[in-house]
Parts: sequence; C-alpha cells; structure tokens
Amino acid sequence: MPAPVEINPWHWGGFIVGIGLILAFDLGVFNRQSRVIGFREAMGWTAVWVALSLLFACVLGFWRGQKDSMEFLTGYFVELSLSVDNVLVIAVVFTNFRTPAKLQHRVLFWGIIGAVLMRGIFIWLGVQLITRFDWLLYVFGAFLVLSGAKMLLTRSAAAKPGQSPMARFARKLFSVSDDIDEGRFFLRRNGRLFLTPLFLALVVVETSDLIFATDSIPAVFGVTRNPFLVFTSNVFAILGLRSLYFLLAGVLSRFRHLKRGVSTVLVFIGVKMLIDPHDNPPRWFQYDIPDGAALLVTAGIIGISMLMSLAAGHGGPGTAEPSANA
Repeated sequence: MPAPVEINPWHWGGFIVGIGLILAFDLGVFNRQSRVIGFREAMGWTAVWVALSLLFACVLGFWRGQKDSMEFLTGYFVELSLSVDNVLVIAVVFTNFRTPAKLQHRVLFWGIIGAVLMRGIFIWLGVQLITRFDWLLYVFGAFLVLSGAKMLLTRSAAAKPGQSPMARFARKLFSVSDDIDEGRFFLRRNGRLFLTPLFLALVVVETSDLIFATDSIPAVFGVTRNPFLVFTSNVFAILGLRSLYFLLAGVLSRFRHLKRGVSTVLVFIGVKMLIDPHDNPPRWFQYDIPDGAALLVTAGIIGISMLMSLAAGHGGPGTAEPSANA
C-alpha cells in the first residue's frame, strides 16, 4: 500500500474553495428565488450531502488510509447526531420571529456560512491548546460526560429566542422593523438603518450554533486529533443541517427518546476521551476504543433511541424539547 499523502495547505485551500463553490452554486442557481423547501426536495438534498460525505471518506481512505477514513466518518456521524437538538432550536427560532417558510432557507444559508467560520476558529484554538497542553483532553472528556449527564437527567425549559442575550443586544444597538422585507436583513427608511426580524432570527441561529459547538467540537476531538478531519467532518455535518432541518423539523417531536440518545452519545465520547491513551497520560486505566467500534456504538445508540421512540408512540412525557440556551 502506498504511503499516506501528507495533508498540506493546498488540501485545506482546495477543500475550502470546493465548499465555497458548492455554496455559491446553491444560492446562485438552485435557490436564487425565495421559495418553500418541500419534504421531497429536503430528502433529496440530504441524500446528496450524505453521498458527498461518503465520497469524501472514500477519497480519504485512498489518500490517507482506512484509519483516517473511519475517524472522519465517526466524527461526521457524531456531529450529525448532535445536530438534532439544533434542528429543534431553529424551528422554535423561526416560529418566534414569524419567519416565512420561503425565507427560512436564506437565513440558514447565511447562518451556515457563519457557523463554518466560527467552528474553524474554534477548531484552530482547540488544536493549539491541545498541542501545548495534552491534559486538556481529559478536561474536554470530563466536560462531555457532565454535559451529557446533565442533558440526560434534566428536562430542558422551553427556549425563548426573543429573549436571547444576542437578540436583546442587537435591539439595543439598532432600531428593529416589524416588516419581513422579502429576504432583506436590513432596511433603510428616512436615512435610518433598521434591522428586520429576519436578521434577529439569523443572530439567534448563529448564537445557538455557537453554544452547540461547545459540545460538538470537543466530541470530535474525542474521535480524532487530526485538525483536517475535525474541520471537514464539522463542515459536512453543518452543510447537511439545512436539508436535515427541512426534513425533520415537522416530525422530530415524534422521537421522544432521541434527546436521551444524543445525551448518551456525549457521555460515551467523553468516556472514550478519558480512557484513550494520550501522548503523556497519567498512570491510570486506559483503553483504546477502535474507530469502527466507536462508530457502531454511536450509530447504535441513536438507532435504538429512535426505535424506542417509534415503539412508545407520539407525545407524552419525554417528548423532545429544544434547549433553552439559545
């Protein structure tokens, strides 16, 4: 087998340019006009993003070997699983700000661009910290275990996007119009600049992603410490979030146990990070969970929680609720 290809700045640049071209083609060709995204179209786009992710994993396997390919797939699936709660929050945000269905895609498009930039900065900072302070991996692991346990044991209060600190801050700085002006985020009237509810929805969507990133990025570091794999798995999961929203927003409340599954995934990844052998670990219990086993366990947890939800029926106690963090 040939030696793995070394990841260099050209690979980073090529990936970022490729994603940029896809997004430009998306907004400039397929969604140039504001319109409602139907269930069938959302299913098609979800299939496209999953196929692109699998294709990228195959390319990684050819260039870098099976280990990197499996780590990417595991990180991608973990990110996608943790996106479930974000889908619910986005649905509440759009309801709260009365965002028309035909304009929701535009908000998510710009929200995803902002999310990619923010997560890129988070991942860069994480790599710098872990490189200098290897023991931080144990801190991240403990944080994930506690975060997952808290989510598992407590019932989230209903989110109130209109009371988000970022939304309140934006209202203090600018005047806010009540008009949704055909997809514009800003209006100018009589020489004054106004924000539209569409912009406030965008601010809260970005804020919610920032909050979720505090769990999801450490979780992927529990799978791999390769910054290229952490970044690419995050980006593919985020890009699939739009179609996932339009696909699941209306039916997600039926999966009443899915949030428990997501919480268990966080705990599992946290434990994996705590017991995984690091560069200079203390002398205590260690075990290297294989990447394939981690992927199967994660997929199994989510699959079982969905099957339990379908078996339990719709509604009732335990119905999935969005987090109040946003």
